[in-house]
Amino acid sequence: MYFESHAHYDDRAFDKDRHELLEKLQESGIDIIINAAADLSSSKEGIKLAKQYDFFYATVGVHPHAVEKLEDDHIHILRKYILEPKVVAIGEIGLDYYYEHSPREVQKKWFEKQITLAKENKLPIIVHSRDAAKDTYDILQQHASTLYGGVIHCYSGSLEMAKEYVDMGFYLGVGGVITFKNAKKLVEVVREIPLTSLLIETDAPYLTPIPHRGKRNDSTMLPYIAQAIADIKQISLEEVVEQTRENGRNLFLPK
Repeated sequence: MYFESHAHYDDRAFDKDRHELLEKLQESGIDIIINAAADLSSSKEGIKLAKQYDFFYATVGVHPHAVEKLEDDHIHILRKYILEPKVVAIGEIGLDYYYEHSPREVQKKWFEKQITLAKENKLPIIVHSRDAAKDTYDILQQHASTLYGGVIHCYSGSLEMAKEYVDMGFYLGVGGVITFKNAKKLVEVVREIPLTSLLIETDAPYLTPIPHRGKRNDSTMLPYIAQAIADIKQISLEEVVEQTRENGRNLFLPK
């Protein structure tokens, strides 16, 4: 059974068949879904879905693309959402200097505020970092000793930085990119980083793996990602599925 560590089922791409799809996912071998929020609205929608499906869990948080619209009082809305059942993390939060939909200083401010919120509530974090490797690392390093775990979503950095993150206690999220021909850096990371520090994710509806690239992604695509990891590490698919499931539960659903 697969542990989906990062998807966006509140996304409008699923508006036409969301519930039909979710009702069939467990039949496809999906054990748990972590739905990552992108803003206040998607945080609320994720919570609503988590109440409808036993295997579905929500996170709350605001993606760096959306933080420019936030006001300081909005942190109280996030605090309120955290109290809802089945909220298991703060995310996805972080820095994105590729698009820069929000000014960098505003991104840093809200990254820090949401990290603090996670620590106050003893929750792990889901980190988004794109073209902002150094600033993301510097901020996380300052907080690492007091965090309650986390994952670097859709990891795209160097092997050296991957090792640093693992030493800090983070998991690395591996998605459909691992199946792309130009994913040489990520292949190296997957080869060298222990399986005990990896999570599998789809980022649905985005980043669909080969051979379905270009189509809408969903959690039924996890086997392609897991098989790619198995091939790189020269281990069985079953070992990848079982260990990443254990990793996901350890991070998001600790006993």
